Order: sequence, then C-alpha cells, then structure tokens
Amino acid sequence: MRENEGKFREKVMDSCGGREALVVCSDRSMSVGITVWDMVCGDQLLHIPTCAASPRGLLCLREQFLVASQIHRHGSIGGGAIFVWPLNKPQSPIRNYPMEAIGPVSCSKDGVYVVGGAPSGNSYIWEVADGRLLRTWHGHQKSLTNLAFSEDDSLLISGSDDGMIRVWSMISLLDIADCGRFPSLFHSLLEHTSSITGLLSISGSSSPVLVSSSLDGTCKVWDLVRGRLLRTRVFPAAITAIVLDPGKQLLFSGSTDGQVFVTMLDTVLAGDPFDVPEDQPVVLNGHNGSITALAFSRSGLVSASTDCTACLWDFANGVIIRRFNHPKGAITNTVVIPKSSLLSVTNHQRFSNQFRVSLLDKYPQPGNSSMGMITLLPSSCSHRVHLPATGFQSAVSLNQQILDLEARMYTRSDTNETRDEYREPDVGCKNDKACHGDEQALAIAFTRFDAEPVALICRLNHTQKEKKTDD
Repeated sequence: MRENEGKFREKVMDSCGGREALVVCSDRSMSVGITVWDMVCGDQLLHIPTCAASPRGLLCLREQFLVASQIHRHGSIGGGAIFVWPLNKPQSPIRNYPMEAIGPVSCSKDGVYVVGGAPSGNSYIWEVADGRLLRTWHGHQKSLTNLAFSEDDSLLISGSDDGMIRVWSMISLLDIADCGRFPSLFHSLLEHTSSITGLLSISGSSSPVLVSSSLDGTCKVWDLVRGRLLRTRVFPAAITAIVLDPGKQLLFSGSTDGQVFVTMLDTVLAGDPFDVPEDQPVVLNGHNGSITALAFSRSGLVSASTDCTACLWDFANGVIIRRFNHPKGAITNTVVIPKSSLLSVTNHQRFSNQFRVSLLDKYPQPGNSSMGMITLLPSSCSHRVHLPATGFQSAVSLNQQILDLEARMYTRSDTNETRDEYREPDVGCKNDKACHGDEQALAIAFTRFDAEPVALICRLNHTQKEKKTDD
C-alpha cells in the first residue's frame, strides 16, 4: 500500500511540474562534496565533489546556483573560499577567495546581494552580478554564526557566538561614499545568553517580526522595527536550527538531543515576554544525533542531523516518509531546490533569465562616478509603477533620488487611480524620522508591509518640506 502511495505521489508531483530535490553537504572533508537526492523517490541525482561547508554555509541563489563557504581548518594558512556552482553545469564551479574564512552565508530574496560572516566578527557584502565587494565591517566581537535578510531585503540581521543579534540598515550598508565608516546600526538585541543558531524574518500582524534561536535553549520573537522582545519560548534542550511552515503558523525547532519541537508561532505581545507558559510542544523523534538543519519542501518537513541522515516528515502525523542516508559524514546543511533547476537550459531560457554571477572581489574596489551606483529599491517594492534601478553614493544624492521619485510619481498623479494607489499610509513616518533620523526612517519605511515603500519615501520627503516651512 505504501509503495502504491509513493508512486501516486511521484506521478502527481511530475504532472504538476513541482518535483523537488534535496541538497546536502558535510563539513567533514572537501572530498565528501555535495549530494543531491530526488525528494520523492530517494534516488541520488547528482554528486558534486570538493565541498565542505560549516552550518548555514550553503544556499541556493535564484534557483540557479549553489553557493557554499568552505571550511577553514584551524591552523591552516591562507584566506577563505566561497564556491559557486551553476546547477545546470555543476562540474565547473566559480572559485572565490575572500580575505578570510567565511562561515555563514545568505543572499537577498532577489539574488542581487550575497553576504558572508567570518570568525573574526567581520561581515562582507558583494553584488552578485559584477562581483564587487561593496562593504566589509567589524560588526561583532565574536564569530558570526548567522546572517539573514528581512522579508523585504531592507534590513540585514546578523547573529554571533556570544548571543548578540544586530540589525543593519541596507541603505547604510550600500552607501558607497560612506563605505569607510561604520554602517548605521538599527538595533542590538542582547537577550540571548549563548550562540545564535537561527534567524527568521516574517511579516507579523502589525509589524515585521524576527524569530531567533540559541544554544541557550530558547526561541525569541521580536518586533523587528522597534527592536522589542515579544515572546520567549524555553525548551528542554539547546536549539540548533529553526524553520517555519509555509503558512508561517508553526515553528519547528531542532535540538542537540535530536528532537524537533513543534509549537504555534504567536507574534502577539505578551504581558511578560519572558518564559511564557504554554502547553507542551509536539515532539518529532527520528534522529540519534544533534539536529543541524531544517527546511521545508512541498512534500513536508526536512531535518538533518549529525547521525549522517536526513528525514522527510509527515509532521502532522509525526511519521518519517523517507530517510536519506549520508554515510560519508554528518550533514551540516540542507537546501530544497526545484528538480528542474538541474536540467540544461536552452538558449531562449538563458536569454530570458539574464542572471549573471561574477567572480567575487577579494578587496573593495575604489568607487568612481561611473561605477559607484548600486541598486537601492528592493525587488519587493511596488510593481504597479515601473521604476528603473537607481542608486546613491551619499546622503545628498539620496535626497536627490527621493525628489526624482516624487517628481516621477506626481507626473502620473492626474488620475484618481494613481491618487488611490499612493494614498497616505497609516504609519508614523514623521515619528520615525524624529526618533531615528532621515536614513533610519527610510529603513523603517522599507520594512512596512502595509504600504508602498515608494509612497512612504515621498511621504517622508513631504514631512521634511513641511518642517522647513514651519521653521
């Protein structure tokens, strides 16, 4: 019966064009490489040699490339390495050699930027298309363990081995003219007492929310805009990985004892945000070693462990659908990709995608007037009004960009439709500016999911004009 159900599931996934593949790697040895399995039938689809990535050191870029930071053995000489493989031609990686070893890596949702964190506490941000190293800065005193972008790519969130979480404005990080100065720090979150093991950004009921996990045995929910702790959930073991279900209602927390705890995600502010008493979580038991990574696929939850296995779960019934054995070493990273990403692309598809990955610079390149422009507006901005990619090099040119955006929009404001589209949002831009200044008020504006970011920029500019008039 189970075999028939598996074949039926396989046919359904194929007919829907939704077949997926599971990508895993280890940090044991470069010779272990990357293994890719068919998620439904369990067949090995591909083996990519020469890869050993630390936890949170593997990602999929635009469903077209695998990016992995390579481990740097203690006492070895030389800098770090980041390898990039085109999924349709994985035998020919792009080998990048940054100034130092890189641990965690992350990318913006649109694949425009890749960031890496180092054991020294330094962070690096590259523009993928041309490989430019846009900024490097010393944001933490301890080793970086996690990096994540906010859901709209307007904020970068970093976590370190000492339990510190810091939130950075992407507007500040991408200001090339100020690349020699320390970037604008949006928040420092200091409630965790041990290493950060997970960072997830989602849209909450009234404000963007951050979920963090730590080896201190807690998961915490934060108001990402205000930097305020909303809830703390305490677990009986250190938490090593977290993931949310596709509906963003259930939080899955993997632990050092091999268990996966399933709890409801409550983003509402509690009276006392510490040690919230809740009913006992559902527990998934299927591993004999510490959980190292969690991910979601269309087929269910995926967990990986130091016991050299990965499991595909029917979490609603608490049963394992399929177990993937990886005898070459403990699995440190898992990524779920469309199986179609492994297919060779036609010339037409290659032209239509037009996504390019270049060799990443080892050192920052001096900016100039012809090459110093970088993408400002995130891809999640309004698609209803076409705006070309723009950039800025200083606060002066940023203000000019705001004026240009405003002029472009008000040129179109003769229709009621446009006026409705850019109606005044229900947010306190003026208060944001008063509390945080121009630059961080813009960053807050980009994090609002209940209004158009472009409209908020223009609203902020109007506020600035009104204040000058009052003065």
